[in-house]
Amino acid sequence: MKTYASDKQFLEEHGQQVIELVAGNGRARLLVLPQLQGRVMTSTATGMEGNGFGWINYDYMEQHRTSTQFNPFGGEERFWLGPEGGPFSLYFVPGAEQVYANWKVPAVLDTQAYEVVACDSSQVLMTAKAELQNANGFDLKMRLTRRVSLVDSDNLGQVLPGLAVPQGVAAVAYRSVNTVQNLNEVPWTKETGMVNVWMLGQFNPSPTTTVFIPYKEEVAGQPVKDDYFGTLPEGRLVLQGGVAYFKIDGELRAKIGMSPKHSKGWCGSYDAAQKVLTLLVCDAPKPGDVYLNGQWGAQDDPFAGDALNAYNDGPLEDGSIMGPFYEIETCSAAAALDAGGELSHAQTVIHLQGDERQLDGLLRQLLGVGLDTVKGVFAK
Repeated sequence: MKTYASDKQFLEEHGQQVIELVAGNGRARLLVLPQLQGRVMTSTATGMEGNGFGWINYDYMEQHRTSTQFNPFGGEERFWLGPEGGPFSLYFVPGAEQVYANWKVPAVLDTQAYEVVACDSSQVLMTAKAELQNANGFDLKMRLTRRVSLVDSDNLGQVLPGLAVPQGVAAVAYRSVNTVQNLNEVPWTKETGMVNVWMLGQFNPSPTTTVFIPYKEEVAGQPVKDDYFGTLPEGRLVLQGGVAYFKIDGELRAKIGMSPKHSKGWCGSYDAAQKVLTLLVCDAPKPGDVYLNGQWGAQDDPFAGDALNAYNDGPLEDGSIMGPFYEIETCSAAAALDAGGELSHAQTVIHLQGDERQLDGLLRQLLGVGLDTVKGVFAK
């Protein structure tokens, strides 16, 4: 990890309009980039010289070029839309085989600038319009709105019950509310195709990092989907005591997903080298919600999607690599919207950094297991 100050300087030197949100203590800070669809590029819990938590693709940004397929700039929270694959995909044109060579990220989810509507030291509101054709051939007209706000660490118990920041542990937290509005004159339906809000956070992988996703053990069925990119090798995923553990090292392209009926609405990761506990809390699924399936290619059920995902980057088929980085992701339910209707999806990103004894007690209260379990689940 580089320092937050060096990240900020780098972004400004490479032509980015940087909006900085700063907490009253001056230590919790984050950088928002309206030019890159309002993403949070990085944050820190310990001031200007502290770690920058977001993954930034320095090499790519230094080239000052753009790709028509996808631009992996990085950023620890960005606003995308799903589904990624299947009959209603927004990333493949009608009739195209759903393979990487044909995959293309729409500009409004990649390089398009968002208009800043309002801004102060604690929050920023941004918006953009888009028209996207899905793989079904239906043109979806929409308005996207995004509000990013700092969250006071004293109020985190309202975000995740039982979460209280121990004295001496540094914290930064922010909440985003991400809204999609149907600007078509007709409804979005299962027949035409719908969208969902899809939030992705990119962070720095390491051999000491593990993602954990708690799930409802009492619910029948398989909680985790693990075959996004073929069969997941042994030693990458462990389901134990109501928690799914996913190995993060940036060496293998792999992805898992948590089903809505099993999801508890939050997940996290721990980097033992940096002593950083990251928590991601989102709007939890409600009974009757439909989630869109993002799997590429033919699908048995386009409406059997995930609520939470984790991704470990690694080499592509040609040996190239976008990162490496890792992602933890959340999705909203499908937006079955009448003309003019809106759907919003909110999530809160929390980084806690400090003494492992204090972080251990906090994690035991939230997850039911301590750092020894999280750090040891993939130990050789």
